[in-house]
Amino acid sequence: MLFLELARVFEKVEGTTKRLEMFEILSSFFKKVSRTEIDETVYFSQEKLVPSFKGIEFNMAEKMVERAIAKASGRKISEVEKLYKKKGDLGLVAEQFLVRKQKTLIPSRKLSITEVYEKLMKIAMVGGAGSVERKIGMLNGLLTHLSSIEARYVVRFVLGRMRLGIGDPTIMDSLSKAVSGDRMKLRPEIERAYNLCSDLALVASTLFKKGVKSLRKFKVQVGSPIRMALAERLPNAKDIIKKIGKCAVETKYDGFRLQIHKKKKGNKIEIFSRNQEQMTHMFPDIIAALKKQIKAESFIIEGEAVGYNEEADELFPFQVTITRKRKHKVKEKAQKLPVVLFSFDILYLNGNDLTQKPYHERGSLLKKIIRKGFVIRLAEKIVTKDPEKLEKFFEENISRGTEGIIAKRLDSGYQAGARNFNWIKLKRSYKSELKDTIDVVIVGYFKGRGKRVKFGIGALLGTVYDKKKDEFKTIARIGSGLSEKKWVEIRKILDKIKVKKKHARVDSLIKADIWCIPKYVFTIKADEITKSPMHTAGKKKNEPGYALRFPRIQGWIRDKKEDDSTTVKEIEKLFRMQKHVSTRFRIKNK
Repeated sequence: MLFLELARVFEKVEGTTKRLEMFEILSSFFKKVSRTEIDETVYFSQEKLVPSFKGIEFNMAEKMVERAIAKASGRKISEVEKLYKKKGDLGLVAEQFLVRKQKTLIPSRKLSITEVYEKLMKIAMVGGAGSVERKIGMLNGLLTHLSSIEARYVVRFVLGRMRLGIGDPTIMDSLSKAVSGDRMKLRPEIERAYNLCSDLALVASTLFKKGVKSLRKFKVQVGSPIRMALAERLPNAKDIIKKIGKCAVETKYDGFRLQIHKKKKGNKIEIFSRNQEQMTHMFPDIIAALKKQIKAESFIIEGEAVGYNEEADELFPFQVTITRKRKHKVKEKAQKLPVVLFSFDILYLNGNDLTQKPYHERGSLLKKIIRKGFVIRLAEKIVTKDPEKLEKFFEENISRGTEGIIAKRLDSGYQAGARNFNWIKLKRSYKSELKDTIDVVIVGYFKGRGKRVKFGIGALLGTVYDKKKDEFKTIARIGSGLSEKKWVEIRKILDKIKVKKKHARVDSLIKADIWCIPKYVFTIKADEITKSPMHTAGKKKNEPGYALRFPRIQGWIRDKKEDDSTTVKEIEKLFRMQKHVSTRFRIKNK
């Protein structure tokens, strides 16, 4: 199939503000795509060349792309720069200049989806001396063979600014309907396979080539990160014990949640983030420790990496730990800020998939393979059915500055990508008016007033995720918590993903000055959750939605995908918990 047809689909998707319409456009197109091209089509729809865990990037700066556009269109760099300042989108610049050039040329042979994908992959793989010029030349060569609309999306794709924002749930629904005629019929099978391999294009290709039964054969594989299990919330120890009975109660650390894979062949170790991103190069200290402290030929373990102050024997807060996330001077930073990995689960060991084994068995196996040492440790935990003991352990953790605890059902398997009551978190903020942290997705910003006029930004529009509708619902307008330097930085970051109108996956009654695609997640502190007719989180017909009272940013951008932010369902539960605590407090003090 021609790439031009896919570009036209993207144009339709970009032009809609309705998620269901986006779904219909994709599912109709997936029906037409050949079995050999469905994987590339899904990658393009996800706005990525390969899954995040493979770590392949274009590494092309704007200036490089500008030069490629100039060469392809026969324009001067100054002309490209001038139009870019006006349009704010190099994709539109490429489209406009190439439209004019194509009118004077004989149309060249049109490229297929696979041909464009392969050419882009070759550009991404270029490295070493002279790579800058070679990349520019190869992109120039590709652009000269594309129509103007194709050029728009190729340029955006290379820069990571496709501006489509098609969510994985929409793609999974679309694949299901394309194959079965119903959006939900195959969704569970597709999602299960995706949760195990974190490669939706591979799942789609397997489904199209081998059928539905092939999805059931997906298994855990070392080197392919498993989408991480998530926890539900309850307000107190008594409710936790009532819900799951005797359970393991672990310390909830506030750091990088990591999934670590070791292959038997070649003794290779890879580290992935909660977003399945490749982070191996960032933790040379953890890799060195794993080789010494873990006695196993192959494994997949999960843990939380936290900055550690050995002199004071204390853990650093996340704002400090996150400074370990970098591409350069990694070893120097590792020496200045050592981390400890608190391991809490094992999913694979010496050729055996453990995800279906009960939690208590997995815990025993994990304990057996860890040798004593400084870096790799077991997460602290107790096992109890007594609410008072759970409460005591919780209070001990709070006094040490951790986030709280996570209670885990002893007989539960590991449910990849699922949020349920097998794991239940209890954080210190539930003990009073809401001071819990809420993870919000930024979907736009408001221009500054007063002192912030010079920054060009004064507040952010924050949303939470409605999983059922695959939409982002507004919950807060956030104007505090960042330094002047950080306000300027976040504006520059958001301007790179800004869009002309509200994104199709955003449900908002409030009009932002600048809209952007839902991508970046911030942790927010607030005094309480209140009702508001202005926000759409939890809003039903004439009933008001939820809002955060006195929201302020805590830290910086989180290492979470937009779909892993706090959900509307969680907000509803937190509101009920908060209401219950507040009522109890007032009665007690009458």
